[in-house]
Amino acid sequence: MVDQQSFSRPLLDWFAGHARDLPWRRTYDPYQVWISEVMLQQTQMDRVVGYFQRWTAGFPDVRALAAAPEDKVMAAWEGLGYYTRARNLLRAARHVVENLSGILPRDHADWLALPGVGPYTAAAVCAIAHNQPHAVVDANVGRVLARVFDLDTPVRQRPTARFIAEQALTLTPPGQARNFSQALMELGALICLPRRPRCSFCPLHDVCEARRLDIVLERPVPSKAVTTIPIDVATGVLMAQGLIYIQKRLGTGVWAGLWEFPGGTIEGAETPEQTLIREYMEETGFAVNELRKLAVIRHGYTKYRVALHCYHCRLNDDQPKPPPILTAAQEYRWVRPEELNQYAFPAGHRKLIDQTFS
Repeated sequence: MVDQQSFSRPLLDWFAGHARDLPWRRTYDPYQVWISEVMLQQTQMDRVVGYFQRWTAGFPDVRALAAAPEDKVMAAWEGLGYYTRARNLLRAARHVVENLSGILPRDHADWLALPGVGPYTAAAVCAIAHNQPHAVVDANVGRVLARVFDLDTPVRQRPTARFIAEQALTLTPPGQARNFSQALMELGALICLPRRPRCSFCPLHDVCEARRLDIVLERPVPSKAVTTIPIDVATGVLMAQGLIYIQKRLGTGVWAGLWEFPGGTIEGAETPEQTLIREYMEETGFAVNELRKLAVIRHGYTKYRVALHCYHCRLNDDQPKPPPILTAAQEYRWVRPEELNQYAFPAGHRKLIDQTFS
């Protein structure tokens, strides 16, 4: 039987000596904790620190974020993926300034009332920034507790997830929510690893049921695997009179509000060149020509694996640049190559920019 004392004391002692020096841990400012927690969703720690430092330099507090143009916010987020997170941060910041006098909430229910804030983020900010007792359960915490309690069902199944949250809260010592929550996450990130757990260094070695049964690598029980779907897409960098055409995606759907080079999915027996000519005509009314292959860039998102066939293309340079007829975008611009870094692009297009213009 795992009790609070036998679980929390060695865990907190371990955390006191092994906690990483992370920028948001130096002050536990609620704004910084909020930003860090949102960034850490779906993103590894080693990537987040640099993004966090650049973000807080550009948007040091909630008022600065609320006042920022969306394009600047999206550009600062570029590369972290799941761009809805950035848009929700901006929406929530503007809500706080417009409706809460620019003061971030303290209570869990008030955090949940902010645009885009879910139960995990609300619990994390309340526990870590304000030391309030809430169950903060990320993938690392789920893995640790699945092993300690030898849970034989996937951690995302509702009864199992409920049990994990209950235990995370029950095991939290009074007045130690901040350190306890971070310690559990840190243990999963540094010691209780998915494939190569470092059990001999674990402070919970003596209370871990999976270790006792020698089934650590069988916990947590995996969820059903997601089938990967391959997609072939064509896109083109259109240049005219030394400028590059870019357009801003619509406000809904995949990569909403990001900038892109036009293109689309290769259909049927089309060649990538035929797809690109067709997509440019459908999306902009432009008849492009002089197609020249630049690269095939492969990248994945959610369940898709994309092969992005990239081309350089042109209009007739003897004619002035016509305005596009936008059918798949909300805005367009002609920019110099060196200006491309000022705009947020999906990962595949950013890879193309890096390869072509760096």
